[in-house]
Amino acid sequence: MRFCQSFMTELHRHLGEHTDVPAGDIGVGSREIGYLFGQCKRLTNRFEAGVLTGKSTGWGGSYARTEATGYGLVYFLRGMLRARGRAFDGTTVVVSGSGNVALYAIEKVHALGGKVVACSDSSGYIVDEDGIELALLKEVKEIRRVRLTAYTEARKHAVFSTAGPVGVPDQLPAAPAVPQQHVAGLDQLTCRLSRCNS
Repeated sequence: MRFCQSFMTELHRHLGEHTDVPAGDIGVGSREIGYLFGQCKRLTNRFEAGVLTGKSTGWGGSYARTEATGYGLVYFLRGMLRARGRAFDGTTVVVSGSGNVALYAIEKVHALGGKVVACSDSSGYIVDEDGIELALLKEVKEIRRVRLTAYTEARKHAVFSTAGPVGVPDQLPAAPAVPQQHVAGLDQLTCRLSRCNS
């Protein structure tokens, strides 16, 4: 909190609805945006809802913003499969990442009848052939804020690997939910997109 407040103390004079509107990114979620927004409000003595994106709805944030990118990724994937004559229901999917976008992508895959068997973070990959248990993954990544190895401690049949998604067939569709600069390092996982053509 103190870092966010100090940062906003210097940044606030360069922000505004018609000047610059920063947004959260990796490691900066609605909690941190809330700290930034609160400090900006304290310094300017104004409630400008449009000065930062990614706020919670209590501070003027958008409903479903948190879910939007992950959901959109899955809708895109479903559209690509449909264009190739494949149904999404019953599809097994691999998701790169385990952050906000990935978590909501996994949620939407489940909601549309698919199954996610692998995901990753910067330390490696987990493969859970029974399907990623979303509640456990959210606990590991959002509440405990630890590495994916904690998932395998709770799900003994799940496998962690730094070498890639071991044992996952190449023809499975992949949903890349990681920053563009990390995709090259995850090519074992993301190159599945180009092979998903049957």
